[in-house]
Amino acid sequence: MRSRGLFVAEFLPEEARLLSSLADQITELVRDPEAHRADPAVHRLLPDAYPDDAEASAEFRRFTVDGLAERKAANANQVAADLASAAEAKSASKVRLTDSSAGAWLRSLTDIRLTVATRLGITEDGDLGTEEPELIDLYNWLGFVQGSLVDCLDR
Repeated sequence: MRSRGLFVAEFLPEEARLLSSLADQITELVRDPEAHRADPAVHRLLPDAYPDDAEASAEFRRFTVDGLAERKAANANQVAADLASAAEAKSASKVRLTDSSAGAWLRSLTDIRLTVATRLGITEDGDLGTEEPELIDLYNWLGFVQGSLVDCLDR
């Protein structure tokens, strides 16, 4: 919901903790991509610019990967910071986002969903991925959260 220039969402403590943990995982993946280079999610988050040209891709990555990783980590850190109080609460609580933090949330939710999609084996629209009901439910819930925020931004 949008209220007085802020976006307001309500999260249960366990939802806030889960989303905060996922944001922290994104930060960990992008802060040290070399340590996680075998993880396919890193390749989705920090893709090669020229998949058919390893040399050009390496050169492009040399100039861009640090800035891209820094922005992704900053977005994820914003999500975790915004959720801190809700994660500690005893019951559902409201999280208020400014226009700026709402943008960070959208970008970070995209990164989180890409990571979960990679874990599920989803590579394109329409894929159902593997048969892991908990991950599928998580992926769908993240889509709901992201869609709700997009709907608020469109109003």
